[in-house]
Amino acid sequence: MGLLTASANFVRYNVIGELPPDFWNFAADRLAAHAFRDIDDTFDEQSVGWVAVDNMFDSRFAGTSFAVADYLVLSLRIDERKVPPAVLKKFCLKEEDRLKTERQIPRLSRHQKTEIKENVRLSLIKRSVPLASVYDLCWNLSENTLLFFSTNQKAQELLETFFKETFDLRLMLQIPFLTATKFLSPEEQERLDALQPEIFI
Repeated sequence: MGLLTASANFVRYNVIGELPPDFWNFAADRLAAHAFRDIDDTFDEQSVGWVAVDNMFDSRFAGTSFAVADYLVLSLRIDERKVPPAVLKKFCLKEEDRLKTERQIPRLSRHQKTEIKENVRLSLIKRSVPLASVYDLCWNLSENTLLFFSTNQKAQELLETFFKETFDLRLMLQIPFLTATKFLSPEEQERLDALQPEIFI
């Protein structure tokens, strides 16, 4: 579920670092440099990049569609070609059997099997269609907080890396304890700091 759906799951980040004075032009330049590139007509295994939040095929951001008041809204698109392990194993065994029959040998060496596996994997990747995943985000520029609409750990790790690469700013995941510190009075904060973990049996 994403930003434009009726219900959504998300994680909250703090954005660490100073925004440049001319932020919107800076953002436009960096998004153009890190926009999504299609791999449908290539043999690349993965492509990661930014697209418009309302159209996964819009990587040009016509009319600065990423700018909404004090918010920057985007989607992170990840296209990947994957070969299921069972499919890879099947075609590897088939190729091994073909070579043993062709060369009239009882078994193949470990090196030959490794070479077969890599060649078969590349062949299957070239024949596979990339699968697309799209994850929305909403960056509150005035508060330097960001909502990422996925709880998938792999997607979060990729976001943190790619966000740093794009904007040269770091993301810090906000666990409930850190989020609570923003809303508590000094007295409540002291009580929170004094809490100790308990084991309930």
